[in-house]
Amino acid sequence: MMLSRRVLSKEEETETTDNEVTKEDQEKINEFSRLHSRSKVIEEELEGKKKEKEDLEEVTTELELADEDELVRYRIGDTFTHLPLPTAQKLLEESGTEVDSEVSRLEDEISSMKEQMDALKAHLYARFGRGINLEG
Repeated sequence: MMLSRRVLSKEEETETTDNEVTKEDQEKINEFSRLHSRSKVIEEELEGKKKEKEDLEEVTTELELADEDELVRYRIGDTFTHLPLPTAQKLLEESGTEVDSEVSRLEDEISSMKEQMDALKAHLYARFGRGINLEG
């Protein structure tokens, strides 16, 4: 399989790199940069929430093996307390529901940001061609 590369003529290169940056263009570049930075922060937060969800599922599975009469150590904030098994299971279920809704919210936020970034990329690449490099 042979790949061909198109070489730009000097005219085409200057057309794509000599565009004057207007205030509107700079605002779009800045907006893209803000969205890109914020999306990276949210992606890290999302990964943390997914890990938290996995941990909750693992603990829920382990509690299914515990005796009903047994007190279970349960973390509330930075403190551990002993709770009856049914109470701990109910709290775990509520925590799981909260984490699920947070994961969904973060995924929706990232999706919305990606759409905005794609629109900005399309505009800026159409305007500047190879004269601009947008990460993300």
